[in-house]
Amino acid sequence: MAENKSVRTDKFLWAVRLFKTRSQATDACRMGRVTVDNNKVKPSKQLEGNEILSLRRPPVTYSYRIKGLTENRVAAKLVVNYLEDLTPDTEKMKLEIKRMEMPAFRKKGSGRPTKKERRVIDRWKELFFL
Repeated sequence: MAENKSVRTDKFLWAVRLFKTRSQATDACRMGRVTVDNNKVKPSKQLEGNEILSLRRPPVTYSYRIKGLTENRVAAKLVVNYLEDLTPDTEKMKLEIKRMEMPAFRKKGSGRPTKKERRVIDRWKELFFL
C-alpha cells in the first residue's frame, strides 16, 4: 500500500484518479482548491500520508484521509487502498441539488428539439420560471 515515503501533491491527485491529468491537478493546486490539513498547498508539496486532503470543486468540497501513497496511477477499484472518503452527506447533496436545478435535460447526441418539443419546453419554462 505505502510504496513511497513522500509523493508530490499533483502526482498523488492524478494517481488516485481525482483528476484526469496531472496538469489539471497542478492547476487546481495553484488556484488554491487543494488543501492539506487546512493549509493551501503548491503542486510540489510532499505528502507524507495520514493527512486530511480537501478538494474544492464548486459547489462541493470533498474531504479525504490519505491512507497510503503512490506515484503510479492505480485502477479505480484500488483507490480505496489509498484514500478514505470523509465527505459529509450534506456536501454530496449540494451536487444532487445542482443536477435537479437543470431546467430541461436532453440526452447527448439527440440533436436539436423538434418544433413540437420546443413548444413543450417553452410551456414548461413559463409554468415554472415566470
